[in-house]
Amino acid sequence: MSQTAPQPVDLVIEARWVVPVEPHAVVLENHAVVVQGDRIVALLAIAAARAAYAPRERVELPEHALIPGLINSHTHNPMTLLRGLADDLPLMVWLQQHIWPAEAKVMGPEFVRDGVELAVAEMLRGGTTCANENYFFPDVIGATYRRMGFRAVVGLPVIEFPTAWAKTQDEYFERAGEVHDSFLGSNLVSTAFAPHAPYTVSDESFERIRMLSDQLDIPVHLHTHETAHEVEDEKAKSGLRPFQRLQKLGLVNDRLIAVHMTQLTDGEIAACAAAGVSVVHCPESNLKLASGFCPVEKLRLAGVNVALGTDGCASNNDLDMFGEMRTAALLAKAVAGDAAAFDAAFALRAATLNGARAIGLDARIGSIEVGKQADFAAVRLSDLETQPMFHVISQLVYATGRHQVSDVWIAGQRKLAARELVGVDTAAILEKTRSWRERIATA
Repeated sequence: MSQTAPQPVDLVIEARWVVPVEPHAVVLENHAVVVQGDRIVALLAIAAARAAYAPRERVELPEHALIPGLINSHTHNPMTLLRGLADDLPLMVWLQQHIWPAEAKVMGPEFVRDGVELAVAEMLRGGTTCANENYFFPDVIGATYRRMGFRAVVGLPVIEFPTAWAKTQDEYFERAGEVHDSFLGSNLVSTAFAPHAPYTVSDESFERIRMLSDQLDIPVHLHTHETAHEVEDEKAKSGLRPFQRLQKLGLVNDRLIAVHMTQLTDGEIAACAAAGVSVVHCPESNLKLASGFCPVEKLRLAGVNVALGTDGCASNNDLDMFGEMRTAALLAKAVAGDAAAFDAAFALRAATLNGARAIGLDARIGSIEVGKQADFAAVRLSDLETQPMFHVISQLVYATGRHQVSDVWIAGQRKLAARELVGVDTAAILEKTRSWRERIATA
């Protein structure tokens, strides 16, 4: 009998459990993921993988679950440098009296670059491999993510007042086009429009965004219905709820990434489902700012795509997607009055494949499937805090901490190895962070 020689490949990861997310709620025991270049080429039992493939690198994870890299679907990562600056304040006081004045004093390319570097290091150590970013100087943000080998959708900011990034409406749009074009063809960095919120963006700007979003086929990433106060102000100003205004302007469609959404009617939920809107739930930020409770179980039952985000470190105060999954699941049960609401498997899906769908990348990331990008996080489940092991997905959501993430890959490249960051100068990041702390505190 002739035997076929094992096929050379770049990487085989063998894990006690593989949680592919798609199919939903499936856990594969003693499986291997085979990677060639930046893509997954096979998912099969370890014994079969050893017979069929000759990897240049084999990683054995006998006490681990391998999951898709987590996707933080709404964040302002340069604001990592403002972590803890102004706590225990309501949204508008926090924003108008503390955050915006602080940003005005330090905003610039260096602040943005250094904040993103700190955020990337934190996210990698927590199993996050992709962020949907929303901040100024997107050219610097995207360049920093690309240099660090981190996947991101970079927001193209639009707001109706001058900032260090742009002074006029036309300049915001001109610079948005330049940044979008600069990342065309990038494997790791893509773009979305990021108008701040209905209360800071004009109808004229929204109409331009809608037209350009259609032309460029990119998402629109927008804070909306974050607080009851926002809704009441818009009704007093225009006679419409913010969501109604967005409908009138043609923005309620399958490109809309609606963030927060704590104030929703049943009709608005149905409209989101019909239009294909994605809702990003940021439970810990909403709790900390007392913004309200997003009705995520109602959204889920209506068929709306629900993803998860941390928001920025100035209002959370971390980028911990494991914590976000747990908080989202627990809070949803209390809000719905149903212990079965937002179950563990759905929480993991919201933090992975649903996030990928929200940002338009579900054909490439968000699940462990053949043909997709090799973005993974390995989670060590042998710690006493996650024993005994009855249900892997439940343990990941309800008992696991981000400190149990041992290894991370993005596009097939190792970014975290046995808890050590690869190719990241942590000492330099910490030194720059301390310097920013002094500058911000004395500004």
